[in-house]
Amino acid sequence: MADQPDNAVHSRPVVAAVETSSLRDQVTTIKQALVGSPVRKWLLWTSVGIMAVIIATSVGQVLLNRWNQPFYDALARRDMAAFLHQLLVFAMIAGGLLVFNIGQTWLNQMIRLKLREALTLDLIDQWMRPARAFRLANAGAIGVNPDQRMQQDAAHLSDLSTDLGVGLLQSLILLVSFVGVLWELSSGFVFHINGWSLAIPGYMVWAAFLYAGTASWLSWLVGRPLIHLNSDRYTREAELRSSMVRVNENVDAIALYHGEADAKRRLELDLGTVLGAMRRIYTAQINLSWVTDTYGWITVVAPILVASPVYFSGDISFGGLMMAVGAFNQVHSSLRWFINNIGSIADWRATLMRVADFRIALVETDALHGTEKRITFSENANGSMTFENLQVASPEGCAKLADQHVEIRTGERVMITGEPGAGKTLFFRAIAGLWPWGSGKIGMPAGEAPIFVPRVPYFPAGTLREVLDHPNGVAPASDAEISAVLAEVGLGRLSSSLDRTARWERELGDDEQRSLAFARLALRKPKWVIIDEAMDAFDGPTLRRVLLVLEKHLPEAAILNIGRGQHNNQFFPRGLAIVKDSGAPALKPARVRAGAIEPPPVATRRKK
Repeated sequence: MADQPDNAVHSRPVVAAVETSSLRDQVTTIKQALVGSPVRKWLLWTSVGIMAVIIATSVGQVLLNRWNQPFYDALARRDMAAFLHQLLVFAMIAGGLLVFNIGQTWLNQMIRLKLREALTLDLIDQWMRPARAFRLANAGAIGVNPDQRMQQDAAHLSDLSTDLGVGLLQSLILLVSFVGVLWELSSGFVFHINGWSLAIPGYMVWAAFLYAGTASWLSWLVGRPLIHLNSDRYTREAELRSSMVRVNENVDAIALYHGEADAKRRLELDLGTVLGAMRRIYTAQINLSWVTDTYGWITVVAPILVASPVYFSGDISFGGLMMAVGAFNQVHSSLRWFINNIGSIADWRATLMRVADFRIALVETDALHGTEKRITFSENANGSMTFENLQVASPEGCAKLADQHVEIRTGERVMITGEPGAGKTLFFRAIAGLWPWGSGKIGMPAGEAPIFVPRVPYFPAGTLREVLDHPNGVAPASDAEISAVLAEVGLGRLSSSLDRTARWERELGDDEQRSLAFARLALRKPKWVIIDEAMDAFDGPTLRRVLLVLEKHLPEAAILNIGRGQHNNQFFPRGLAIVKDSGAPALKPARVRAGAIEPPPVATRRKK
């Protein structure tokens, strides 16, 4: 890694102003993800299947409710034969309901599994669109910890959506099934008051709606703060996880600098924020429990209290009372779905906000700074690379070449230098198309795909052979060719490990990683190479080996090396300079809809 990277220009993310998306936006973006999913047909047919099972279960519940009257009437008459017969009927109904319940459980699990597959695959697809992950990482808080949003949050949203969705569907079908039964049962309810008779059509239906509606309103009033409290907790959990991963990745440096105490303090602070968020959630849940638990205890006697005046007046039998109570409980159970799940609904809303806003930000990140000027890209038919009045904008100002009109032809070797903070890496990213904001024009060689070599190389997980062939290189090299190139860059000892799987960025030192990147470059033999300070940290012997490898394997390639300029002038005979244009306007913050609770701070990106 370079000694002094241009962190004054490129280590600060382009902060996006936060615009909280609406529930409609969130539901719409999740719908788009599912509609475009390869498992959408499977999800559709499974949903139809579970609806059929729930309808069949509801029919069984209606039959079971009707069974109450003859069963309890047989008990009241002490009729043993009728009692035994009703037990046989109960066994048949309960057996059918058991089969339906097992089927519903299996379908529920399959929907949960496929829903997670659809959401996660869609988020990965959106995240891995060209340059999106990079731009999102520079968009502020919404781009922090994308791994948690795609893995943990997407899984949690799938589980909650399945459980709540199936539960709501079941409650609606039960409500439709039993509201008619309860209306019919309560149609004969007559209240006798001081010699007057008063009949209220559907009396128990209205009582159930009034009772459940009042409790639902109180539950929502008390439980609504849980939405933002849960979202805040997930954000704090992500920060704690990120801090732990950062410590784990830098244990050697922490030990060398005796930084354990500072790392411990940071982890304790992050843990404190998590615990604080959890305390606020627990307080809100206790407040909600006062409402739901009180309501639950009253519900034990509520249906009997509602029907008792009619029973004591002698208008219905004991069996009829129990049948009416059973129907009331079924209707009331359907209506109290919201009350029973208010905590889960708040959790679902918080998780939906995190996942949906992340996807919205992924889609809209391509439109960051939509009102800002952008660098124009074109192709040069003559195969050259050109820069015309190029200015690369950043929040701190603009970087540009000292020469306004530059043309680099095939086979040229150019050294591009600049003072610390001038914007060398920003310029590198602009050529790669990762940073399109600025003005001027970049002309790329037609029909060519330049290879970009960053300061820190990327190695995919896999065998060393796969690392060297990645990505989309020419025909795979033979073992002899690979071994020869490895020996030329000073990594001959790796020739025996071509088919060994490892995390090479951990097994190799910094210089060895960069040397391996140049070995990969030599095997791919591109015609255009753009390097960002990858040579600046090499010592003399290593640098000479790398230059010899480039000379031997890429004799006709055009090579642009962006760095400090302390290299062999014979290899890079042409020089260009990057300068800071302090008079140019700085890049303004973009606006991206995001579900962040607080506006993201302008923070320095962590260095690896």
